[in-house]
Amino acid sequence: MSFYIQVLDELVDELVSRKDPHIAALASSEPEVASALLDAARSLQNGTATTQTLAQLDQVIQTAHTKIASCTAAAQFGWRRFYTETSILRALGGLTFCGDDVTEEAALASVKALDSALIIAAAPGEGRLDLIHELICQIQSVNLKPASASGRLLGGPSSRVGAYGPTPCGSDVPSLSSAPSFLSFQEQWSKTPFVLRRHVSDWPALTNHPWRSVEYLQSLAGPGRIVPVEVGADYRSDSWTQKLLDWDNFLSAISSRDDQNPHSDDVLYLAQHNLMIQFPQLRDDIIIPDYVYSTLSPPHSFLQYKPPGNEEQLVINVWLGPAGAISPAHTDPYFNCYAQVVGRKTVWLAPPEVTESMYPYAGKESSHPAANHTNPSMSNTSRVDVFPRSKEMEERSREEHPAFWAEASRAALCTVLEPGDLLFFPPGWWHAMRSEETSFSVSMWF
Repeated sequence: MSFYIQVLDELVDELVSRKDPHIAALASSEPEVASALLDAARSLQNGTATTQTLAQLDQVIQTAHTKIASCTAAAQFGWRRFYTETSILRALGGLTFCGDDVTEEAALASVKALDSALIIAAAPGEGRLDLIHELICQIQSVNLKPASASGRLLGGPSSRVGAYGPTPCGSDVPSLSSAPSFLSFQEQWSKTPFVLRRHVSDWPALTNHPWRSVEYLQSLAGPGRIVPVEVGADYRSDSWTQKLLDWDNFLSAISSRDDQNPHSDDVLYLAQHNLMIQFPQLRDDIIIPDYVYSTLSPPHSFLQYKPPGNEEQLVINVWLGPAGAISPAHTDPYFNCYAQVVGRKTVWLAPPEVTESMYPYAGKESSHPAANHTNPSMSNTSRVDVFPRSKEMEERSREEHPAFWAEASRAALCTVLEPGDLLFFPPGWWHAMRSEETSFSVSMWF
């Protein structure tokens, strides 16, 4: 407990002194929110906190979450810092409030608060990412029991998909017999999609640290972790939503061998999430392709291209879901090296030139994970079901979207990715994906 109290004291002292300029600016512009935070912080520090103090912190966290989603880009970093500090304070408060008898409920709530800082705010601030990981490990080792080991494996045959008909495309994605040289990639192959079969089969994620193993995925996370999960078969649907779900429960659900309807409103999909910020050991399980570090000019068909704005100019996300999970056709603003780790996945691609035939939404607002952050609306998403689930759906689509079937489908490329395959495609290319089995993939935007 002394460790938690020491960290709490340091955090409160920093808040009171307004050491961080971003938090100081928010304290000036949002005095009521800042006052609520400081009052709760002082109560925790001097030992006068009550259950109302913790509820007050929860309310500040909710306010910061709302601001992150709605404020300008210029103000967002400050609110992310505010969210992170409050979440750490809430985690420490829940533990110190219990004294020397920390309950499992309080420990789980504290891990959830810390995970939320990673998921919602990405834990900006000097040393905050390391501190959160340290706190989570401490809570897990002292106050929580590890999950029981599971011998289940992800992937494998499944009867849940039952896809209707052939994928509507004109030809296969080129599959290269050997990897292009770095120079050849820069000058030629960076302009068009291609597949390198078994190119990443030597990743630890496919060998000695197998991501197929539920037990391995549980062990590296430890107990009490949560992840952001899509709920619903299609993010274009009004019934689609997102929620924070227990990691162990999510793994259990998607590794189940029981038949499930892949088109139901309850299908779970961990989509476009930086899981490595939560479980940094996963980063050691992949080997970034050299292509990612090439400096490429904007393609002639996507002149607005700019590399990611972070220090690495690289964004790594994972995609983990059951058989039948679908990403509807959409575009992304970056070059993409897409690695298949577990299970098989069908990929559909179409060039930017067919955009008018893709029937994109006209600026429909959305916060879905596939909406790019450069233009966060659904104008990068197609209204066409690239993978129609029945003859009736295809016939209706042919009536409603004739240009797609006459033009886009003929220009499209298709492939089925197997574990160990690496797919590359440039920014602005339309792409849709369907998991044929429980599937685990890594996208590397650059």
